[in-house]
Amino acid sequence: MTVSEGMDMAAPKWITLRSQWLGQQLRDLREANDLLLKDVAEYLQRDPGTVSRFESGGYPIRRPDLFALLDLYGVADGHRREALLKLSQEVWQKGWWDGYAGEVVGWLIDYVWLESRAREIRTFDTTLLPGLLQTEAYARAVIAAADFDVDVEQRTRWLELRMARQGILNGDAPPRLSAIIDEGVLRRQVGSAGCMATQLRHLAGCAVQSNIEVRVLPFSAGAHASPTGAFRILKVEDPFPEVAYADTPKGAVYIESPDTHRLVRIYDELRKLALTCEESAELISATAEELSR
Repeated sequence: MTVSEGMDMAAPKWITLRSQWLGQQLRDLREANDLLLKDVAEYLQRDPGTVSRFESGGYPIRRPDLFALLDLYGVADGHRREALLKLSQEVWQKGWWDGYAGEVVGWLIDYVWLESRAREIRTFDTTLLPGLLQTEAYARAVIAAADFDVDVEQRTRWLELRMARQGILNGDAPPRLSAIIDEGVLRRQVGSAGCMATQLRHLAGCAVQSNIEVRVLPFSAGAHASPTGAFRILKVEDPFPEVAYADTPKGAVYIESPDTHRLVRIYDELRKLALTCEESAELISATAEELSR
């Protein structure tokens, strides 16, 4: 399990998940070859502390050093070499979300990066709708309530980030989004009645897209497999592992496969209790109508 939170502002600003993944694989390769940090440092003509930071993710390794280590560790398999080189490229690559890096904690940038690389996203929500399906007015009300001690300008930037994230659902190769939403989320009025009605109509519209599935977990389902609350499971393209994510007041918790199996089973149990897509759409539309009266 990896817990990522905002870190010291010295470069790098935080140890990203992709840096940690690459570092872990380099450490595993070194140990499999019975080499010490000082042995690798001597081969690279670097300080042992630098090699240690490569492995911790504290300082991402540069491509020439990675090539040298792959040779030293005897990584001859073409697919394995390509996967590690691709991961190294991701570590250094900048994305549109990096424009917000100075304004949000590092774990959120990690999550946005994961979203951008995901082939499939499964979400379970108990209090609010998932950010990818929020209208601007709903998201503005959510952010204002949650970040009550932040100035308006900062909240506006966070709103821009949330809206920009939704672009992945309409790209050339959008991820498959499966959302299970507790009925209480539909009943909880965020913003005005009109704001909430518009949000629910938007949710119903999203649900008809071929890559989006929305199911409601009704009150009648009673006790269920996730009493501790919301979570996400993201299936990311190779060479990255499947990742589960849960938000907490102190930051994000990331769980990597194979430890995600338990949450996958929980999600499947929730899906069994949820309404069908058709039943869910009817409930969403009916709730929107109630708010519009």
